[in-house]
Amino acid sequence: MASLETWIGLRYLRAKKRNGFMSFITVISIVGIALGVMALIVVLSVMAGFQRDIRGQLLKVAPHAEMGYYDNGNGKSWESLREIIKGRKEVLQSAPYVSGQALLANAGEVQGVQIRGILPDEEKKIVEYSKEMPVGSFDDLKPGEFDIILGQDLAETLDVKVGEKITVVTPEGNVTPAGVVPRLKQFKVVGLVKTKIHELNNSLALTHMKDAQVLYRLDENAAGLRLKLADPINAPSFTETLLPKNLQEEVWLRDWTYTNRSYFEAVEMEKRVMFIILLLIVAVATFNLVSSLVMAVTEKQADIAILRTLGVSPGSIMKIFYGAGRICRLFRYLDRCDYRCHAGFERGQYCQTVRELVWFPIHQITSLFHRLYPE
Repeated sequence: MASLETWIGLRYLRAKKRNGFMSFITVISIVGIALGVMALIVVLSVMAGFQRDIRGQLLKVAPHAEMGYYDNGNGKSWESLREIIKGRKEVLQSAPYVSGQALLANAGEVQGVQIRGILPDEEKKIVEYSKEMPVGSFDDLKPGEFDIILGQDLAETLDVKVGEKITVVTPEGNVTPAGVVPRLKQFKVVGLVKTKIHELNNSLALTHMKDAQVLYRLDENAAGLRLKLADPINAPSFTETLLPKNLQEEVWLRDWTYTNRSYFEAVEMEKRVMFIILLLIVAVATFNLVSSLVMAVTEKQADIAILRTLGVSPGSIMKIFYGAGRICRLFRYLDRCDYRCHAGFERGQYCQTVRELVWFPIHQITSLFHRLYPE
């Protein structure tokens, strides 16, 4: 059974005919806070889920970490890089690679790309899209044949099909009596790759590592390593502790968060902006609720005087208006309900933030009435 204070407080929320405006303001304020909190939970959950989805797709197509020698190791083999990670349980697989800038030209179309030379059998252990290629496979890359696999969007941009040849132009030129002439090489397209990352589809170019070394005039042992980690989320902390101090000036190491930081910086910025905007919506509704309860206290001064005459203590009077404000406990229910499940993708750090946002105005309202009517 409800206490006297709670019963009177709830009665005050049901305004009389002459006070219908007060009740209307109270209802609008409560609905405003509820909608603001709901929007906050929904938007932040969707943004967090979007960020997680991007991260998941990137980790399927990108290495979790990369390492290599500065200046190509001055003749050191990429096999020596494997000695550094040997015995580390955090590393599941590793694959050598060579990478360099180039221009692809065909039928008047030119596109800048980063050509990556790979060993097909090794690369399959690192990336997952090798199993879902619409045309061709990594095994079609044969050393000495100068074959190439392109992203599907890149192939469409260049208007090239599987089986046709494409011109590769490298920055390093050949010195001739007529001057420096760009190095040109014909590659045969043997496969297409399609992933859920548009930028990768529009820039991916794979060839055999031996052919890439010839193209860029590299030593046959010059290559870096791409790593697949057991826990890619903790890749930054792993890369910080992998290299001993005596190798830090000789070997470079970077993780996927550095390589793809532009994606997550953009999402994080959007998330912060949306949080601030929605927080302002909640703040406006909260101030409306505070003002309506303050007006209710002012309007009920005559009732307060009668209650005091009947012997009701100041603390009980405060509880009456606190009882009216306790309808805000509805927000606790909203916080507990499955907005996080049905409207978002992720339960997490925002739940506590939303809970604090909801209960902060309630505590402030209680403190206000306690100061107005101290015991």
